[in-house]
Amino acid sequence: MRVRGSGSKNEKIELQMTPMIDIVFQLLVFFIMTFKIILPEGDFNIKMPLAAPSQGAPDPNQLPPMKIRLKANSSGELASIQMNDRKMDSFSSLHNHLISVVGDERGPGSIAQEAEVELDCDYNLRYEYVIAAVSAVSGYLSDDGHIVKLIERIKFAPQRK
Repeated sequence: MRVRGSGSKNEKIELQMTPMIDIVFQLLVFFIMTFKIILPEGDFNIKMPLAAPSQGAPDPNQLPPMKIRLKANSSGELASIQMNDRKMDSFSSLHNHLISVVGDERGPGSIAQEAEVELDCDYNLRYEYVIAAVSAVSGYLSDDGHIVKLIERIKFAPQRK
């Protein structure tokens, strides 16, 4: 590399690599220390149904799944919500009922950890109602801004013909 105006043509300018390497390591340490790992939004533990449901003996230690039935009318709008054959008026009433069933206890061995919800939706039900049901079941945002998880284990029943 030659600098314009210098007297000698054979004189090369030497790049100082040590300060550049120092800056790279300082940037690397900065980004590692400020990196915050957050849970991705909408990450649900959902089990989709298999092609043919297997008939096995249920685990006696596991709570029976709570079955939520979403019925649609002919245009795909939500007609009714039922939880274990109990009619619900709206997704908020479903949500409040699940809070009363699950309770405030969290952590390993709690009801919330063991509970499982099975969503049984009509084939022609609009997708927005399915997502509203998943949102009502999975949790809510508390007053202080923290995410409170209700039921993490959500599965879908096989399609009705």
